[in-house]
Amino acid sequence: MAKITFIGAGSTIFAKNILGDCILTPAVKGSELALFDIDHKRLEESKMILDNINKNNYHPVNIVSYKNRKNALKDSDYVINAIQVGGYKPATVIDFEIPKKYGLRQTIGDTIGIGGIFRALRTIPVLLDFARDMEEVCPDAWFLNYTNPVPSLTGAIIKETNINTVGLCHSVQACVGELLDPLDINKDNITSLIAGINHQAWLLKLEKDGRNIYPEVKKRAFNRDKPHDDMVRYEIMKRFGYYLTESSEHSAEYLPYFIKSSYPELIEKFNIPLDEYPRRCEEQIKEWEDIRDNLLDNQDLKHETRSNEYGSFIIEAMETDNPFQIGGNVLNDGLIDNLPDEAIVEVPCLVNRNGINPVKVGKLPEQLAALNRTNINVHLLTEKAALTNKKEYIYQAALLDPHTSAELSIDEIISLCDDLIEAHGDWLPDYN
Repeated sequence: MAKITFIGAGSTIFAKNILGDCILTPAVKGSELALFDIDHKRLEESKMILDNINKNNYHPVNIVSYKNRKNALKDSDYVINAIQVGGYKPATVIDFEIPKKYGLRQTIGDTIGIGGIFRALRTIPVLLDFARDMEEVCPDAWFLNYTNPVPSLTGAIIKETNINTVGLCHSVQACVGELLDPLDINKDNITSLIAGINHQAWLLKLEKDGRNIYPEVKKRAFNRDKPHDDMVRYEIMKRFGYYLTESSEHSAEYLPYFIKSSYPELIEKFNIPLDEYPRRCEEQIKEWEDIRDNLLDNQDLKHETRSNEYGSFIIEAMETDNPFQIGGNVLNDGLIDNLPDEAIVEVPCLVNRNGINPVKVGKLPEQLAALNRTNINVHLLTEKAALTNKKEYIYQAALLDPHTSAELSIDEIISLCDDLIEAHGDWLPDYN
């Protein structure tokens, strides 16, 4: 029996999916699911939903909500993190609206770009507090980080603490289907290899029945009717040779080619949804208001099948020693030869009782490594800013960001950073 602690349990739908998966996992039977969130109302709503799922699966786990974080963490074996520091309002609104005053537009703003930088800066100090609590009350626990930006947050914890940590996402699991399904290519007997960095990992190998199908995939993709939602990824595949794990709306702001005020026609040409994340947040808030009462009052609520999220499968593999492969975000340290050792990379990892065991990939095709390095520059300098509280590293992260530096001058970027620091107020520590 294990203790599984979910930090950010007020993220009700995500908690329902991840912990619902755990409830359906035989190896977790008899375990404690510990819930913690600073929003006590949302915390209790999550507990009510999970209690109903648990009841309808014959109570395989014990669900406990905590208002004290250290008590929630005490004696944990696994800690799942899904927090959003600052929330949609005010933090995400700040991340989008202030850059707009400079003519800098974004789509998602959660990984790199100016939005990703400041999301990391307000989140890293909080996660380090979690990790220090864990070092005290559950030093051997695994920290499963789902919060974006995964590379900067995971890197800070790995480099600053002794906590076992892996960064998790669902883009690896979704990648092959997102490429093949619209092209009417059956996914049976597909073999693939994916490696790179989070949200910019590459589908390096794509075989069906042992035959390379990339040429056929590209032929169909480039002849697909337009517009569609994957046009940015197709353009990257056309120019650099390989398909990306993360969606076109994300990828558009990780590179300098697509969102350009001097070429506004590119937005329509590549079907780029500017301000997509704020729009999603508004939709999710309204959706939750619409379904909240039905979910809370549904005594017959069930979680029918496990999702493709890695969390429950990692726990199952560690508890049973039955191995399971994930795409995990770990310290590079020679796993990908032509990326920096100190970078967080996304590579195949074998999970068993010995933990997360990453697989050495070797060299990426040089053009892919080169694109990854432009994003890694931002990750590493953002980490350094958060760990030193020095403004100069915030400026340098933003100055090296591909999209920001393609749009703004040096003076504009520094002024923008200063405006964002001021607007964040107490959501950030003091920088000097």
